[in-house]
Amino acid sequence: MNAVSTLPDDLDDALEASLGRFPAAELTRSVQTLIRQYREGFDRSVPALSSEVAVAAYAGYRMPATYSAVRAALRQVALFASGFAPRTQVDVGGGTGSALWAASAVWPTLRTVTVLEQSPSAIAFGQRLAGHAPAAAVREARWQRAFVDRSTPAPVADLVTMSYVLGELSPAVQEDVVGSLASETARAAGMLVIVEPGTPAGYARIAAARQLLTKSGLHLVAPCPHDGQCPIRPDQDWCHFAVRLGRTALHRRIKEGTLSFEDEKFSYIAASALPWQRAESRILRHPLKRKGLVTLRLCTAEDGLTDRVVSKRQGETYREARDVVWGDAWPPPADESPSPAGQEGDSSTVS
Repeated sequence: MNAVSTLPDDLDDALEASLGRFPAAELTRSVQTLIRQYREGFDRSVPALSSEVAVAAYAGYRMPATYSAVRAALRQVALFASGFAPRTQVDVGGGTGSALWAASAVWPTLRTVTVLEQSPSAIAFGQRLAGHAPAAAVREARWQRAFVDRSTPAPVADLVTMSYVLGELSPAVQEDVVGSLASETARAAGMLVIVEPGTPAGYARIAAARQLLTKSGLHLVAPCPHDGQCPIRPDQDWCHFAVRLGRTALHRRIKEGTLSFEDEKFSYIAASALPWQRAESRILRHPLKRKGLVTLRLCTAEDGLTDRVVSKRQGETYREARDVVWGDAWPPPADESPSPAGQEGDSSTVS
């Protein structure tokens, strides 16, 4: 498992102060309602974040996990798209702004950020938190009320993010929204990153989005090592990853949890109009480490799903295998990743 992820101090402090405006018992009740909705499915006729306390409960319950998952996904993108330096971002269905903070942590080049969110209470809460951000792009973000549906205007930005949103939409609207985002990403030569829960249903939504993105002519950047058909059979497995995050005392209290950490499982897909270099293969499970041997479950461009055994006799390769974790690229990327194929300074061939 990776090191424990924590919120930036500024966001953590602002979140604690904002949650302190509400009785802990009331927050706990709202969190239990949200947990039930996530497990049983959302009633699409009723806004999930319709009151201030519901928004506060959502922020306390989900912001640490959403921030950590989105940041983990964006970091994998940045490892290979090292020449990608977005100056503009649009976050679709942005809630209270987790993806803004995450993207700013990965790309300090961001200058102009827009959040599209339907709940006025979520917008107000997110703006309050953003006011404490050290990054000007987050502090000065534009928050725009908008419904994520067929009528949503396709955003134009270097980076478009959409996290934990598709599950709140009907399948038909999911297809329309992803198709619209894909078309605009292709036209603007930008990067689109979609994150969903790491459940079979969440992965199914990512797999459907993946198909639409490749059909639109976009190149997959992460986690996939190729643009071909996904080798994972949905009835047998699903592609997902995990990040471990620390729980604050308040976080534990409103979730009625006892552990000091939790593991957030997520699925994601990143695609671009540009053919960035990408992983040769992706580690799909915790590496199995035994004395003198490491077994890696990999998704590869050439062999599909395969198990690769690395022995101690392989020296440096073995040492690298001992250090990698679930979700990493294999082999590990060099310190400096190449630029997109065809751009200045890159003569490599993109698989």
